Amino acid sequence: MQIKRLFDFPYYQLKNYPREDALVTKQNGIWEKTSTQEYIDQACALSRGLMRLGLQKDDKVGIISTNNRTEWNITDIGVMQTGAQDVPIYPTISEEDYAYVLNHSEAKFVFVSDQEVYDKVQAIRNKVPSLQEVYSYNDIKGCKSWREVLELGKDDSNQKELEDRMAAIKEDDLATLIYTSGTTGRPKGVMLSHKNISSNAIFSRERLPIVEGKGKALSFLPVCHIYERMLLYMYTYVGGGIYFAESIEAISDNLKEVQPDVMSAVPRLLEKVYDKIIAKGTDLTGIKKKLFFWAVELGLKWEPYGRNGWWYEQKLKLARKLIFSKWQEALGGNLQAIASGSAALQPRLARVFNAAGVPVMEGYGLTETSPVIAVNDMRNNGFKIGTVGKPLKETDVKIAEDGEIIINGPQRMMGYYKDPEKTAEAIDKEWLLSYRRHR
Repeated sequence: MQIKRLFDFPYYQLKNYPREDALVTKQNGIWEKTSTQEYIDQACALSRGLMRLGLQKDDKVGIISTNNRTEWNITDIGVMQTGAQDVPIYPTISEEDYAYVLNHSEAKFVFVSDQEVYDKVQAIRNKVPSLQEVYSYNDIKGCKSWREVLELGKDDSNQKELEDRMAAIKEDDLATLIYTSGTTGRPKGVMLSHKNISSNAIFSRERLPIVEGKGKALSFLPVCHIYERMLLYMYTYVGGGIYFAESIEAISDNLKEVQPDVMSAVPRLLEKVYDKIIAKGTDLTGIKKKLFFWAVELGLKWEPYGRNGWWYEQKLKLARKLIFSKWQEALGGNLQAIASGSAALQPRLARVFNAAGVPVMEGYGLTETSPVIAVNDMRNNGFKIGTVGKPLKETDVKIAEDGEIIINGPQRMMGYYKDPEKTAEAIDKEWLLSYRRHR
């Protein structure tokens, strides 16, 4: 089976690596699993229900959630299968920006996670004439439940219509609108096609050291951003189970419970983890404290591929056994890779975590590039401290005389929604101009 559209990913997993834990969310202290088959069944029920509610091709559906959860993914696939596009919205933006994004996208329906988000939508609802209904994942007084849409779709008499819609969707069709933060004026709606994101997931997989059908991923970075969202498709592609962290506060406990093979992170989080570890080491006394900081100092000198020499590698083996093994245990004990993005990673963090046997691979990209342009890879000499690695397959990168980064590839966005002027500023013929220029 060849993946062309984003909703192809769960079907690909079902055919090749069906899992009982395709999507897992913790509810009332229990990790509740959704199998690959249930994932698809619920997505199709949602699609049929939305179609009965009048959702048409190229309509827009907002999704606003304060945390990553199984319902988000089901809604994502369910919306796109109908030929409509979803509009993920960052939950903490202002009510004014809620109104702007929902109006600009002309959203017909909105799915919200909880009372807090629902209240913000309600506050601006009368300012969004296109908005027909709001549905909530949590039970909220006065708000319709998303389960009503699923219930409406239990009747599969319009399944043939759904399949016809799915068959008509092409890889170059618009899949989603992702609005930028709006730090320089109003948010811009980045138009990403099925091919933009699916190619990025498939090509990024080549940098991920995980065995097909075996691994687990812990997801906690906001899925409304393209970085985490693309990774979720990639995890599905390799047959990985996706476990959603409860919150940033609970991530330490969740790591120990899930014992993931892979996760994503931002440098700020890695800095906090490092500071917490150092604080614990500072509380030690005597020989334990000396050994701890000896290991840290050793780690801060680390270079990949044994370039520090034989004697360094012998000391590192001892440090890993005595000290760094505890770091690994604190992060679940199974991590094969942490994908770091969204900001520059300090080289000292890359050195010390990799020395500790916790591989951190830094990458680079933009929302406008779906998002990955380049990423490090420990294999085949593809890793160098202080860099973002080599470009992905089929990605061309040029550096202009003034240092501007210019890229082209299948991940390049279609443009900015309803904004041909900004699109023309960002895309010169087939090349996407750098972050600096089009921001």
